[in-house]
Amino acid sequence: MTVTRFAPSPTGYIHVGNLRTALMNFLIARKAGGTFILRIDDTDPERSKEEYVDAIKQDLEWLGLTWDRVERQSDRLDRYAMAADELRRMDRFYEAFETPTELDLKRKKQLNMGKPPVYDRAALKLTEAEKDALRAERGAGVWRFKLRQERIEWTDGILGDVSIDAASVSDPVLIRGDGQVLYTLASVVDDTEMGVTHVVRGSDHVTNTATQIQIIEALGGTVPQFAHHSLLTGPQGESLSKRLGTLSLRDLRAAGIEPMALLSLMARLGSADPVELRDHMSQLIEGFDIERFGAAPTKFDSDDLYPLTARHLQSLPYDAVKDTILAAGVPENLGPRFWAVMRENITTLRDLEAWWALCRDGAEPVIDDEDREFVATAMEMLPEAPHDESTWGQWTGAVKEATGRKGRGLFMPLRKALTGQSHGPDMAQLLPLLQTIRARP
Repeated sequence: MTVTRFAPSPTGYIHVGNLRTALMNFLIARKAGGTFILRIDDTDPERSKEEYVDAIKQDLEWLGLTWDRVERQSDRLDRYAMAADELRRMDRFYEAFETPTELDLKRKKQLNMGKPPVYDRAALKLTEAEKDALRAERGAGVWRFKLRQERIEWTDGILGDVSIDAASVSDPVLIRGDGQVLYTLASVVDDTEMGVTHVVRGSDHVTNTATQIQIIEALGGTVPQFAHHSLLTGPQGESLSKRLGTLSLRDLRAAGIEPMALLSLMARLGSADPVELRDHMSQLIEGFDIERFGAAPTKFDSDDLYPLTARHLQSLPYDAVKDTILAAGVPENLGPRFWAVMRENITTLRDLEAWWALCRDGAEPVIDDEDREFVATAMEMLPEAPHDESTWGQWTGAVKEATGRKGRGLFMPLRKALTGQSHGPDMAQLLPLLQTIRARP
C-alpha cells in the first residue's frame, strides 16, 4: 500500500513552499488509495509551539488536505534512542567534540587546499581517556553517523538517476550535544517503522536523502521512492526566503484567496502541464503525475492567485456563498439577486462588503464639471423606487431624448453619479439594488 507523509516543524506557520510538499504527498497517497500521515516534527522542545501545531492543522483543513492519522515525533523519542543504540553496536555511530569555531577553521583550511569541506573524522582517533577529558571540559559531544564512503545511487521520481559520492559528504550529526535528536535520524526511523513508501520533498534535501539511504539500510529498512521537487523563486527568479513570512497560508486565506485557486496553481506549478482551475479535489487527484514535474527552479507569483480566485468564485452557486453574503449585511430576500449581480465583479469574497455598502449607503457622486447640468437634469427624471431591471433602460432612453446625449456620453456620467465608479456591474441589474442614491437633487 502507498504511504506518504507531510512532516512540518511546529516552529511557525506553514507557507507556500511547505504546501507544495504537503500537496504532492497528499495527491500521491489519494491517487493510489493509500495513507497520508501528518507527522509533527516536534523534537525541538524550545522552538516547537502547540499554537503552531493547531495552525498547521487548521491550514491543511482549510485546503481540504485531510490526513489519515497524526503522529508526533516527541512521542517517539524512545524509538530514536533504540535506533541510536543499534547504530552504536554496529560501530556506525561515534561521538565528536569539535566546537563550531574549530569546524569552521577545518572547513576553511580544506577549501584553501582545494579539498571538499568534509568533516575529517578526527573524533574516530580519540582514545577513551581523551573522550572523557573532552566531556569533562566541553560536555557531551554530538553523535555522527559513519558513512560508508561509496557512491549512493537512486532513481528519483523527478530528478531521474542520482549518484552522490559519500566521500564528498560529511558524516551527518544525528544527535546534538544536548541530546536533541535531529531530523535526519528521526525521519529515517519514522519512515521505516510507519512503512512510508514515497517521500516527496524539496531539492535542498538531496544530500540528506543520500545519507538517509545509508542510515535506512543500516537499520534494515526499505528505501522509499524519493522525489525532489524544485524550489520556488519569486516572479523575477529571486529567492523567496525573505518573502515566505508574507506567503503563509493563513496570510493568503486572510487576503481572500480561495482554496481551489491555490491548490490548482500548486498542483501544476513547475510541471509540463498548464495550470488549470479545478472545481474539486478529485480532479486534482486524478490529473496528478509526479513525473511531469521538472528540476528547474519554479517561479511563484502570488498575484496569479487572484484571477484564479475570481474565476472560481464566478462558478459558485448562491448557496455556496450565502453565509458570507448574509454576514456582510445583505437582507436574505436580496441575497440571490445581489450575488447574481456581483459575482462577475469581485476578485475575492471580501469585495462583497464594499459592494453592499455602496448599495446600502449609496456612493459619493463623481460628477465632472462639464456633466453637472446634464446629471442634474437626468436625476430629476429618475423614477422613484422601487426600481426593476427595466428602469435603467427606460430612464436613460428618456434622458437621451430630453438631452440629446448618447453612448458613452450618456451612460458614463450617470454610472459615476450613482456609484462613484467608472466600472462595475451592469447598471440595469445594479440600479434595483441601490437602497440609497446620493446624487438625487
